Amino acid sequence: MSDLSQIVKAYDVRGTVPDQWDERVAEALGAAFTQVLNGSGEPGEAVLIAHDMRATGPGLAAAFAAGVRAEGRTVIELGLASTDMLYYASGSLNLPGAMFTASHNPAQYNGIKMCRSGARPIGQDSGLAEIRDRAQARLDEGGSAPAGEPAAPAERRDLLPDYAAYLRKLVDLASIRPLKVVVDAGNGMGGYTVPTVLGDAALPALPLEIVPLYFELDGTFPNHEANPLDPANLVDLQRAVVEHGAEIGLAFDGDADRCFVVDERGEPVSPSAITALVAARELAKHPGSTVIHNLITSNAVPEIIREHGGEPVVARVGHSFIKAEMARTNAIFGGEHSAHYYFRDFWFADTGMLAAMHTLAALGEQSQPLSVLASEYERYVASGEINSTVRDQAAKVAEVRAAYPEAEADELDGLTLRFPDGAWFNLRASNTEPLLRLNVEAPTMERMMALRDEVLDRVRR
Repeated sequence: MSDLSQIVKAYDVRGTVPDQWDERVAEALGAAFTQVLNGSGEPGEAVLIAHDMRATGPGLAAAFAAGVRAEGRTVIELGLASTDMLYYASGSLNLPGAMFTASHNPAQYNGIKMCRSGARPIGQDSGLAEIRDRAQARLDEGGSAPAGEPAAPAERRDLLPDYAAYLRKLVDLASIRPLKVVVDAGNGMGGYTVPTVLGDAALPALPLEIVPLYFELDGTFPNHEANPLDPANLVDLQRAVVEHGAEIGLAFDGDADRCFVVDERGEPVSPSAITALVAARELAKHPGSTVIHNLITSNAVPEIIREHGGEPVVARVGHSFIKAEMARTNAIFGGEHSAHYYFRDFWFADTGMLAAMHTLAALGEQSQPLSVLASEYERYVASGEINSTVRDQAAKVAEVRAAYPEAEADELDGLTLRFPDGAWFNLRASNTEPLLRLNVEAPTMERMMALRDEVLDRVRR
């Protein structure tokens, strides 16, 4: 019997196929999702369904669609899509949706990211727990996917051209200086969306020379995992940027909702710097607006937001928290340390492509290399996220807190301690694994390394 508590996470469904979940589970989740929609008066009579390039995606999506139809709603099948394409469809058509993807996880994984109409997020506190419980009850009662091939979807739509045209309206790239751009799609959905968004012959030509890496859609990830958060997966992009003399490199994760940036030297540009850069651009168009950032982004982010006349608001890590806070404050933009970027003009949803386009525009509107441009937004030294396996996470966090009585404490998301010299660290437990995640920032490399090593020693002792 499937235990859905093992695969229904804080923000989505995620697990290995077929041992943790399969088409029978997908059918139950589709039915439960629709029941929750119907019970909450969700508008529309259809559900949007899309999948990434993983081999298990079409079968799982078809089973989910069968569950949707069993509960009285029709299905609009989008086929292959990036996650932000699904959000575009949900926002522009004002319909709920389900995206089958496991994002950056290895090939044996798959998952579902679900949203209400208008790309509104579904997380544990906004419907996902109820979906889990309803699906579990259906499975426990013996519910299963219909035998044989499921009925054809009510409708099939290709929204890639519309998605590309919409993004082009939000960021003008037509008048920037010529740029050579290396893009590493990691055999993920960036290889599907980038050619259309940045190079579609049906749209006005852009002054961009795209050098593609791993654009072939392949859910086995034969070259490297589609997880740019791991430095090992940026090596090919870094090398290619230098070899081709490119001005910038872009790396997308598997479902292309996150984008990482590399400068002309092959050096990574931190997501905090990209958050600050995009915030400055959005605030120039919408002075005085609110910008959301999570508490692990650099201290430079709220500083730069204020310097550009904006109001910084901190939120917990995780897209459902960021999206909820953006909706509450009507924020113009939001950024996370994990390279998720959210836009009010994109229904408060995250889109790596739009963040990439803003970065290209900022670079192409002036003559400096990206390393110089980015240095304006990089003010401190950060450790990056460091994981430690810890059985009793709460006890260890309490022990670390007691070791620094002089620090100012914040427990919005884990434990954040701030010191008088501007250094800080955040220690928080993973939602799904016996891990503590540490992020450290300080004014100098020496201070960051000393604080990092000191805290790690306490955590791992």
